[in-house]
Amino acid sequence: MKKIIVFLLLSLSSITIFSQNSLKELLHKNNNEAIPYVTVKKLQRMTSNVTVLDARELKEYKTSHIKNAIHVGYDHFNIENTVRKLSSKKDSPIVVYCSLGIRSEDVAEQLKAKGYTQVYNLYGGIFEWKNENGQVYNIKNQPTEKVHTFNKDWSVWLKKGIKVYE
Repeated sequence: MKKIIVFLLLSLSSITIFSQNSLKELLHKNNNEAIPYVTVKKLQRMTSNVTVLDARELKEYKTSHIKNAIHVGYDHFNIENTVRKLSSKKDSPIVVYCSLGIRSEDVAEQLKAKGYTQVYNLYGGIFEWKNENGQVYNIKNQPTEKVHTFNKDWSVWLKKGIKVYE
């Protein structure tokens, strides 16, 4: 019986993911949008004083991440540990990303609650970064085409690169 319930829940979550017609709809449905989005193009134009945080799990980060991004995780995110990694200037720009921009909003909200005033959520996350020809790096800081897509269902949003979800 447990297996049937788990299967039904997974099936329903897949239907929800695939029933979204656009990334905008998906993010609107899953986020409260309390954190402003920054586009890939705008992040690429930002100066070097921006701090980029990766709110995905370590296996995702090891497969691929944006250059110089600091891994902070999600399931075991610790706001105090993260604050120690940031500038003491609470008005310094911070961009948080995950796969699509859902988990990153939760992390960004915690930073905002700690008094950081320029916190942004990367619209479309690392998937959109890669889709718009942004370079990603593996744990050895070497360029890679592999992008960890969290799971097979979410991988539909990645249009460029090699999908990894194991």
